[in-house]
Amino acid sequence: MSKKGTLWSNFAGAKVDKPLNEAPHMSHYYSENPDVPLRTKTIEVCLRGYCFKFITASGVFSFGKLDRGTELLVENMVLDRNWRVLDLGCGYGVIGIVASRFVDYVVMTDVNRRAVSIARKNLKINGVRNAEVRWGSLYEPVKGEKFDSIITNPPVHAGKEVLREIVINAPRHLNDGGLLQLVIKTKQGAKYIKALMEEHFTEVRELAKGSGYRVYAGIA
Repeated sequence: MSKKGTLWSNFAGAKVDKPLNEAPHMSHYYSENPDVPLRTKTIEVCLRGYCFKFITASGVFSFGKLDRGTELLVENMVLDRNWRVLDLGCGYGVIGIVASRFVDYVVMTDVNRRAVSIARKNLKINGVRNAEVRWGSLYEPVKGEKFDSIITNPPVHAGKEVLREIVINAPRHLNDGGLLQLVIKTKQGAKYIKALMEEHFTEVRELAKGSGYRVYAGIA
């Protein structure tokens, strides 16, 4: 089945809510070196038929638990066995590690050095051999590379400009027919993100909604 056929086979459209406002400051988990003392907590979660163990850390998004947005994205993201996937802003690695069970190869990136360190440990804990973690801001670590899908739970509190960069620069890092898949809070940017994706992708659909979140996919 084609990528587009796989993606669009079971969608339903939905109305979205109010636009994203400018964030007043950058969240600490989007900083290169978080200024909070390091604490860790290991969690165990089962997703898409597999069970995983993750070290979580203070100063890295969603310390001590799996956030609802990431869970919704992971359970509904479109994957293919032959794909090369980018987990953009990987945090401690949930999206990329789950995806590694279903795709050929995953590159995971994050600007947060603590997140990169923890995500590398989580690769080892979960026995992942078809993925790597790179440090750097947004697409800098994958300059000149292309993927079949870019999947992200974007750092909303880093501000509207960061979200814009993620969306408008995604097509140049996607193969023809490739997908940008992301999750966003319905009342904290969904309408803005969907409209922006519609400007830069040939088609945009809603993959899922629930717990105050929307999952969108755009085809390049």
